[in-house]
Amino acid sequence: MRLTRAEEQIMQILWDMEKGIVKDIRNRFNDPKPARNTVSTVVRILERKGFVGHKPRGNTHIYHPLVSKNDYSKSQLFGLIENYFDNSFPALASFFAREKDLSMKELESLLKDTRKSLTKGKKKK
Repeated sequence: MRLTRAEEQIMQILWDMEKGIVKDIRNRFNDPKPARNTVSTVVRILERKGFVGHKPRGNTHIYHPLVSKNDYSKSQLFGLIENYFDNSFPALASFFAREKDLSMKELESLLKDTRKSLTKGKKKK
């Protein structure tokens, strides 16, 4: 499930904070800060979508992420690859190499780092 820009901003803050009340979340925004009611509304929407949970404390709620940043990032990246690059990682990598005008040395370094990561991943299994 995709998040709106406002929802994603609040999730970024919650992922960073790990938990907090609406006031804490609002205070993390740059000036001019959104209205408290706006933050509260977006947090409740995130809760309905299953991204955020809460624990009551007195007359307030302490909110926390239910979806990890890594899981959300992974789903968004795979969705991007599927929807825009015909489910082809090489097509995505080629696109970025062209757009960033990577040199052969940079491409070789990227390939070397990728091989290292894959080797480490296989050893852990």
